[in-house]
Amino acid sequence: MSENTKSIPITRTSLLPNEIESVLEPLESGWLVQGPQVKSFEDKWGAFTGSSFNLAVTSCTTGMHLALAGLGLKPGDEVIVPAFTWISTANVVEHLGAKPVFCDINLSTFNIDVSLIDNLITQRTVGIMPVHLFGLAADMDPIMRIAKKHQLWVLEDAACGFGATYKGQHVGCFGDAGVFSFHPRKAITTGEGGMVTTANESLSIKIKQLRDHGAVLSDLQRHLGPKPYLLADHIHAGYNQRMTDIQGALGNTQMDRAANIISERKCIATRFDDAFSRLDWLTTPFTGDKYGHGYQSYPCLFQSDDISLANISEINHARNNWMESLQKRGISTRPATHALHMLSFYKNKYTLRPEDYPNAYFANHCSISLPLFHGMTEEEQIYVINNVVEI
Repeated sequence: MSENTKSIPITRTSLLPNEIESVLEPLESGWLVQGPQVKSFEDKWGAFTGSSFNLAVTSCTTGMHLALAGLGLKPGDEVIVPAFTWISTANVVEHLGAKPVFCDINLSTFNIDVSLIDNLITQRTVGIMPVHLFGLAADMDPIMRIAKKHQLWVLEDAACGFGATYKGQHVGCFGDAGVFSFHPRKAITTGEGGMVTTANESLSIKIKQLRDHGAVLSDLQRHLGPKPYLLADHIHAGYNQRMTDIQGALGNTQMDRAANIISERKCIATRFDDAFSRLDWLTTPFTGDKYGHGYQSYPCLFQSDDISLANISEINHARNNWMESLQKRGISTRPATHALHMLSFYKNKYTLRPEDYPNAYFANHCSISLPLFHGMTEEEQIYVINNVVEI
């Protein structure tokens, strides 16, 4: 790199001094496991999203696993999931012995194509897992109508969904449950961690028990109760998927500026949209009247007007060369995510071909995420814009 070349990562964690210092409180108090900091984090999350019951867990993946277990998913069941998403969406279905049934995506939104769902439903289908990919809500109204028609549950994979709304309502509040991620690539981070949201009190109680070895009382409830010396009963063969109070303190403090974090990301995205709108070879993230984008990332589509099964390899090669050119100038990029049916495990187990889900195939080979994160300086934004336009 030359002296004038900057180094701009795909994302960068931006924590304020008080957020960094917040982890000292549980360390100094001696209460490190799930406790008062986690409870406060859950309460603030509920206030921000409008969700009735909120349960912090070790990751979005374990949160989805808990939610599926709480919903009663069992071997032999089928669950409809989008073919273009992070692998954990399908993995959690596999972990419980059920089968993920892939549905192609709408290439404009990268989200599940709701027009294809009905034809995938069989007698074994028990649920639908829409993903609010990259901070854009899935089209929830038709999904909920299909679920009601066929008596299916809906679990929202809202890993990227912080700040995303659909018709003014925060995602994670439409289906039977929703699950969010606090991985460092997300706007709110606890290193690793997740949050399960639901309006179903009985489901929330079951998930709360399952995350804590199946116990009817948490350690904190028992500690603060009249007989802390007695162990709680365990009514499920549960798991240890509890968030620590160290993580909870970090998330708890960040929630105090949740609205500002989302606002900043939207401002950066708007600036990118304005700058790239004249580039006919780069399609910027979808927006629409009923969608409030949270911009977990900034996924674009390379040469979208020209993509076909006949020239997909050629466009993929051109995209990769373009990403390499940006990398040489210090700008990190990534494919938006991956097509699950093209990954070895699912391809081999279910004998799938790339063209079985063509839009997921196109997105896999032709998508590109540009750097976008809160704390991104104006100088960094301009540098990305200038180099994208120039190259």
